[in-house]
Amino acid sequence: QVQLVESGGGLVQAGGSLRLTCAASGRTFSSLRMGWFSQASGTERMLIASIMPSGGTTYADPVKGRFTVSRDNARNTVYLQINSLKPEDTAVYYCAADSPPWERYDLWGQGTQVTVSS
Repeated sequence: QVQLVESGGGLVQAGGSLRLTCAASGRTFSSLRMGWFSQASGTERMLIASIMPSGGTTYADPVKGRFTVSRDNARNTVYLQINSLKPEDTAVYYCAADSPPWERYDLWGQGTQVTVSS
């Protein structure tokens, strides 16, 4: 069983950057599709970035060009680099894992809060 632990959130000024980290325990990380979700207060959780075992990535339109997802299979870790932060990026960010055949994210971390001040 894989467990996910996010870190790297915090309070940052608009225009700043953060790198979120999701550390996975377990022995199957390299086969997992990994996703980053954001959930602002009062809204639904939204998929913002994903990365396949091969390294292929997808992004939601609002974050294209500002967010970069990457993974280090040797370290069982996935990252989310967030640049040019905006107040509307304020949310709890969750990482999630999806085992083959990659149909549904079914394992979640506890989330890390990102707050962007204007």
